Amino acid sequence: MTATSFTHHTIPIQQVEQILFGARERGADVPSLLRRADISPALFGSPLSRVTQGQYAALILVLRRALRDELWGLCSRPLPLGSFAQCCQLLLAARTLGEAMQVGLRYYRLLLADFVPRLHVDQGIACLRLVPRAAPDPLLGYAERVFCFMAYGLVSWLVARSVPLLGVDYPTPRHGLHSDAVTLFRAPVHEGAICTGWRFDARWLDLPVVQNEQSLREFLRQAPVSLLVKYRDNTSVTERIRRILRRRLAGELPSLEDIGHQLAMTSQTLRRRLRDEGQGFRGIKDDLRRDAAIEYLARPELTLPEIASQLGFSEASTFHRAFKHWTGVAPGEYRQTRLRER
Repeated sequence: MTATSFTHHTIPIQQVEQILFGARERGADVPSLLRRADISPALFGSPLSRVTQGQYAALILVLRRALRDELWGLCSRPLPLGSFAQCCQLLLAARTLGEAMQVGLRYYRLLLADFVPRLHVDQGIACLRLVPRAAPDPLLGYAERVFCFMAYGLVSWLVARSVPLLGVDYPTPRHGLHSDAVTLFRAPVHEGAICTGWRFDARWLDLPVVQNEQSLREFLRQAPVSLLVKYRDNTSVTERIRRILRRRLAGELPSLEDIGHQLAMTSQTLRRRLRDEGQGFRGIKDDLRRDAAIEYLARPELTLPEIASQLGFSEASTFHRAFKHWTGVAPGEYRQTRLRER
């Protein structure tokens, strides 16, 4: 373990619960599916529990195979296995992002029975909109949000950069997952919209598609993890602060003023930039320590006092209280449930 190691964001247990909607609706053996993804069913006892991105990606693969559906039983009819790979193959022939989006959305309109994905351009703003065919439904609402996220990951892969969004639209509240949507898309989330979608500057539609057959094979080999992490906007102030803090996590963390000096910003400018990204300095520190703790607890060779020290806590008891505040369970209990599944 090194001081410069990178710590991925973790995923709230509510997100795991939602990804299981379709499996539960179809009577699947959910505890068995969770164990195959190295996720303990006991974590669902605390609404603050979280899982790693690796566990979440593994669950996606397990659900895909078990339900024979690339949208995991969330829609009225399954999305055939191989659909995503076939769509990616078609998009390689496109010259620009705009052309690729039109081809891809036309392809999925042939497969999806519950909502219609379309690209609209008006007054310099491009919008991906998912127009529902039926009345609102919790399963379909989550299916739309999943499609939006996957589409954003695919768009960013095609042009090999994170496309900056102007906003993300949801028709209904996300029940406490608002901040995680902000983290995923790095854009303001607007609830109460007519339909699900996201918006960006239409000039990005002219970007060239830069991927090829070789990069496609690697992309598909790593999916869905690649969609979760590869095109996260690492240039955001939040991510830059997180990287600075990660290098100093075992010692005394720098103040906001210290970080502002490193980033050549005043503390006032830094606070404003963080506010624009929906973040706060204390929240970034707590989230980083929580995510690093979950990462360390999966390593049985590390004792709890050692983990506490690596996270900058002077005493294991202080770490114990903080971790229980973050996740709703004690670190020892969290470790036992994780290792028991293994």
